[in-house]
Amino acid sequence: MRDWRTDPAFAMCRALVDGADPASFAGGAFDVRALVAGILSGARSGLLLDAAPWGNFPHGDEVRKAVHLLRIGDDLARCAMDVLGGLCANDSRAAAALAVPFLIPIATDAQRPHRAAVLAVLSGPARARHFGVASRDGLLLHRTDPRRHASDGYDDYGVEVTGYPAGWSVAAARAAITAEAPALLPLLNDPAPAVRITAAYALATAADLDHTVRTALAARFAAEHDAMVRAALLLAAAEITRAHAHPPTVRWLRERWQDRTEAPEVRLAATVGWLCLTVQPAPEDLHQTIDTLATDERAHALDALPWMNAAAGSGEPGLRRCIRCMLTARSPSRRTTPGSSRLERPASAPLGHRSRHCGLVGSARSTDESRHRHAGRTRCRRSRKPAAEHLPGRR
Repeated sequence: MRDWRTDPAFAMCRALVDGADPASFAGGAFDVRALVAGILSGARSGLLLDAAPWGNFPHGDEVRKAVHLLRIGDDLARCAMDVLGGLCANDSRAAAALAVPFLIPIATDAQRPHRAAVLAVLSGPARARHFGVASRDGLLLHRTDPRRHASDGYDDYGVEVTGYPAGWSVAAARAAITAEAPALLPLLNDPAPAVRITAAYALATAADLDHTVRTALAARFAAEHDAMVRAALLLAAAEITRAHAHPPTVRWLRERWQDRTEAPEVRLAATVGWLCLTVQPAPEDLHQTIDTLATDERAHALDALPWMNAAAGSGEPGLRRCIRCMLTARSPSRRTTPGSSRLERPASAPLGHRSRHCGLVGSARSTDESRHRHAGRTRCRRSRKPAAEHLPGRR
């Protein structure tokens, strides 16, 4: 494999580290945001894959080959998804972001296999450093327009392991998902529960200024009977609300975890979503809900949800990790008295902030992320068999 430091983009990354103005590279051949914007209209034609400048980004040729395998339905499709997912887990997203416009048509084609997995993979570059993050400050954290949060173009996502501006990759992937939201929204009604779950996961990264996605999530929730899908819809609504404040959604989530007629998985997902959207101390009835419903078996089952799977770490299920980080780490006493100070947190955690054992927010990779390094290559050597959808169906 070619050393990524020999890729053309490395010269730009090195120049940025040495103090070059990022604006001097904006809109150019190494700005994945500009390149994605340029190919969005033609990606569905099937003619632009080889024409895209994959060589401008670290591991670009590997990503191009992976997308090609997925398009032709090769037996190595699962390996291709491992390559794409492994790059994002290893904090090298630029080439994966360039692939998003080509992956969406695959995910929306009802005749294609592995659609749920493709949806999960194309969502990867739209979320920066989310593996192992389970704190109230960090989970579901979004910046709708990264450019508004810093004047130098890097924004508060920092840089990828290669030195490439992480915010550029995230912005490009989210722009592609936002542009193709009309094609993705029907997947919320797909017959396969796994597809409905990962469609919600992908749509949660879209810019939703007109509330179209939030409205569609609520409408699907009203019609949905699968408990795991209902839980996914709540987490997706919470993630969008983290980016676009909507007080009625915060109240709705609270009503969901207080509703004893809801399935336990749904109530637990609602507690996590609510905790991420409010600075209020967790009330006693929320603690009671979690104490009653969060069994080990249920915590492991909820790892089928992409949010919980990403939050998991060191053998600890995502739900357990969220509970520990959100209700134990730097949280007020459960016996907070009326009139005492409320829990306060910033809108976003600063670079390098560490919520103890709850993952890094916007800084180094977690231990579990590093385990994915070279995962694609290892699995491709070991297996040539296609895999079934990895998410479970009705529970």
